[in-house]
Amino acid sequence: MVSSTATPTRHTVAPAVAPVRRIRLFALPEMRWAAAASALFLLGLAAQQLGGPTWLWWALYLACYVTGGWEPGLAGLRALREKTLDVDLLMVVAALGAAAIGQVLDGGLLIVIFATSGALEALATARTEDSVRGLLDLAPDTATRLSVDGAEQTVRAIDLTVGDVILVRPGDRIAADGSVVGGASEVDQATITGEPLPVDKTAGDEVFAGTLNGTGVLRVRVDRRAEDSVVARIAGLVEEAGRTKAATQLFIEKVEQRYSLGMVAATLAVFVVPLLFGDALRTALLRAMTFMIVASPCAVVLATMPPLLAAIATAGRHGVLVKSAVVMEQLGATTRVAFDKTGTLTRGTPELADIRTLPGSPFSEEQILRLAAGAEHASEHPLAAAVVRAARARGLALPAAEEFAALPGRGVSALVDGHFVQVGSPTALLDATAQSAMAVAEDLQQSGRTAVLVQCDRTPVAVLGITDQMRPEAAATVTALTELTGAAPVLLTGDNRATALRLADQVGITDVRAGLLPEDKVAAVLELEAQGAHVTMVGDGINDAPALATAHTGIAMGRAGSDLTLQTADAVVVRDDLSAIPTVIALSRRAHRVVVANLIIAATFIAILVTWDLAGHLPLPLGVAGHEGSTVIVGLNGLRLLRNSAWRRAATTAH
Repeated sequence: MVSSTATPTRHTVAPAVAPVRRIRLFALPEMRWAAAASALFLLGLAAQQLGGPTWLWWALYLACYVTGGWEPGLAGLRALREKTLDVDLLMVVAALGAAAIGQVLDGGLLIVIFATSGALEALATARTEDSVRGLLDLAPDTATRLSVDGAEQTVRAIDLTVGDVILVRPGDRIAADGSVVGGASEVDQATITGEPLPVDKTAGDEVFAGTLNGTGVLRVRVDRRAEDSVVARIAGLVEEAGRTKAATQLFIEKVEQRYSLGMVAATLAVFVVPLLFGDALRTALLRAMTFMIVASPCAVVLATMPPLLAAIATAGRHGVLVKSAVVMEQLGATTRVAFDKTGTLTRGTPELADIRTLPGSPFSEEQILRLAAGAEHASEHPLAAAVVRAARARGLALPAAEEFAALPGRGVSALVDGHFVQVGSPTALLDATAQSAMAVAEDLQQSGRTAVLVQCDRTPVAVLGITDQMRPEAAATVTALTELTGAAPVLLTGDNRATALRLADQVGITDVRAGLLPEDKVAAVLELEAQGAHVTMVGDGINDAPALATAHTGIAMGRAGSDLTLQTADAVVVRDDLSAIPTVIALSRRAHRVVVANLIIAATFIAILVTWDLAGHLPLPLGVAGHEGSTVIVGLNGLRLLRNSAWRRAATTAH
């Protein structure tokens, strides 16, 4: 353990997190157009309901058509040039058709729904791009480069070349990937590797751009250019995965092309064929417009969306933010779950788990803990905080420490109750003769704990074992997911293998992949998906973001999640309760069953109304009533998922 000061004052260096960037809501043109369309629609509705002049509310509705429909309409026309029929264009055509036969209100509502949906999609895309740019800001803009004679020069980080030596002072972020050539310190590299605790760095050790130096001074030789650094590669992986996942569609969108083409062709036939047999133009047009209304895909779309949106709302009330209907549908298709370790299955907070008293020690466990906590009280190191918390949890009064001192990478020392107490790294404090103490330290490390030596008057008296706190619900969640998906989860972690295996054994995971960098996690996810699995990745750190973006579905732990991770993930567990993950997957599967039922209901209504229109004479008001009635029925059926009982039933299914 180390400290940046010799005075007994605790202070903390701010963690390295991606700077928060937020695009303003109405900075996006899609959001402005959608807001304008919504406002005009509401004004038109108010004018109509209050008995205003017909020309007024018609003008307001038509203005709504223009503001909300010009962009999807233009996009649809461009898609037509590529020989693709866009559903947005069909919605605009359906809205215009509704207006042509007097149903201007229904058309305006369609325009508002689709304009708002497009605006929310644009906002989500912009926010993710902001987060990626914020990630790149982790690496500082400038660095202190050392010349051969030791002179310091401030240069831009992008101008550093391989072989340059830079000076990294306490509390600074490291400007480039490289190797330590001088000095000693501890470095918080959780943003890259996910390790929960700072790692001691001495000559020969590798460091990464964007990670946070602790209390020592380091001289680092640059090994990679800025554009080749690990943090830059993370940003690239997120962007690439985001482009790949953009092609994902809802189930209904997979069939809408064929349905839409068929509907357009049928509408034209319903209009043209009667004309060829001598039917009046107005009669043929009215029949075609009626056909277009009753066969419109909007009924099918609305049959699909309410259950998914209701499931999203229910999940949100219970602490899970699902970002879109696409995500809610994808969650139900999960066949394998991959977990990060630190901050996901564990809390990411170190705790004292073991006190090993060494042979010949004159102190009891409580006496050792009291002395160690007294020495550590002035240190800001996370391991020191764990020792102090453990002493206070046992009700021990912390003794005053004098002559406090710290050496980066070695530990702390102080006079406590007249004893010279040293607490720190076993390898730094022990010599070759202290074989028994070293054996205890190695045994703790093999069991997945961090070993901390306590010496009193230069004699080893104990070794402390510090570990990360496992979430109490982790084991039950792993069991539930195994039963729900039919396959046991996999553990993907940047931590060392011994620690990972120990945790995996506690929670019941057998497939463990440790020591992974961000690109290694991506490769592991791709390997699982190549085997046919639909992978849901669960993580919390920046180092998890590429894997979250690559996986079929990504879920972030919200309380400690980094900004980039929260933006990249498809869903966020806001309350940090792992047991919500199998529940939301079960809820998604139930929503899918409701969607299928709704599609059957909607298709039945459409088939009856279309047959009536073609084989007989379906009055337009009755056609509209039937169409809207089917929409109300499937909408209410989907909204059943808004009830709290839907979440409880999903929880029962999952657990």
